[in-house]
Amino acid sequence: MARVLSQHFRRMTEAPVRRLILALAVPTIASMLITTLYNMADAWFLGRLDTASVASVGIAFPAMAIVQAIAFFCGHGSGNTMSRMLGAKDLVGARRMVAAGCVSAFVVGALIAIVGICCGAWLAELFGAPETLRKTATIYLKIVLLGAPWMCTSLAMNNLLRFQGKAAFAMIGILSGGLLNILLDPLFIFVFEWGIYGAAIATITSQFVSFLILLTMLQRHGVVRFYWSSIAFTREVWHELLRGGMPSLFRQGLGAFAFTALNHAAGAYGATAAIAAMSIVTRIVMVLYSVVIGLGQGFQPVCGFSYGAQKFRRVYDAFVFLVWASGIFLGIAAIPCWIFAESLIAHFRPDADVIVIGASALRWQMATLILSAWIIPCNMLTQTIGRGKVASLLAASRQGLFFLPFILLLPFLFELQGVIICQACADICAFLLAILVTSKILFKLRQ
Repeated sequence: MARVLSQHFRRMTEAPVRRLILALAVPTIASMLITTLYNMADAWFLGRLDTASVASVGIAFPAMAIVQAIAFFCGHGSGNTMSRMLGAKDLVGARRMVAAGCVSAFVVGALIAIVGICCGAWLAELFGAPETLRKTATIYLKIVLLGAPWMCTSLAMNNLLRFQGKAAFAMIGILSGGLLNILLDPLFIFVFEWGIYGAAIATITSQFVSFLILLTMLQRHGVVRFYWSSIAFTREVWHELLRGGMPSLFRQGLGAFAFTALNHAAGAYGATAAIAAMSIVTRIVMVLYSVVIGLGQGFQPVCGFSYGAQKFRRVYDAFVFLVWASGIFLGIAAIPCWIFAESLIAHFRPDADVIVIGASALRWQMATLILSAWIIPCNMLTQTIGRGKVASLLAASRQGLFFLPFILLLPFLFELQGVIICQACADICAFLLAILVTSKILFKLRQ
């Protein structure tokens, strides 16, 4: 084990940065795309039924964002610290963080499942379901949240493997579950004629398969594995979980609030069609974001190991490459999305009202998309090097500090158009804040 750890340490701290990030990013990007397809598949197949089914999935999106927020809090909180500990060759501490991440994810996921079963109707109303959608949205929510324990734990284990530099094994678990979900959706929705409830059952079934595979990958191929004997929720462990995980909790958790506010705001202008349109746009944009996040997650273990080994210029060089690669991808990807906006929306739901609203919203998103090539890397850098307060501020900025005020103000001024432009306005403000708060950190790393 010592020889394997030594070889892995040398690779993470000495291999050429660009080649190493790309090698780690390719399977991670695949994992992110497949994770996004969990939600995309439901929306696409249900779009063959009716607009109400697509809108109901959109109502459930904030709940899924909350589950992911908890999972990323546990996985990133333990994973960021674990990677720095491995860089400093602290194997005992790294094992402790793996155990803390897995156990906390499962426990909190179980609590979410209980809340979902007991309060499904209240959650559907809270997340913006109008009276016409409340029944279907409630049942869909209850079924999907049943899978919260293994969804939380599988996403946490995925991140733990990734922070160890084992992104390929992390990809196998996510990829298997995602492909299964795509296969089960048409079977349960159309062949068994379960409709939207079949989509929910397909989702939790595929997530459970991902959980089993990722647990196997962690125990067989992880540099640091899960040991019951390493469970120790000491003050130090809680501190590291909070410091490393709070930015992810802010980012994903505030995303849930943002989606809820978006559902309520959109529902005031055509209810079902507007909610469905914004739900589709959110999923298209998430596909593009998932590539940048995948690149960033290829960067994070390199950053964590190098920072723990005090190779600060290497961290800076890796960050610069991440920004350039992200910017090139987003700049190119925005062009066809702008040109073919109507066709993209119609591919999900051929409804005239949905297409008009969705195409306009998608074009506004594409106008500021490239700014995320700076926003997302800055957040990942500060989180991985342990600058928890700065990372939390950046994580909270787009969906919390800026989007929530905009979604309250702009619809009041510009009605539906105000709803459509909120995301773009939030992007601009988050970009300016990221420049302001990370410049000093980058200067120190470069020196």
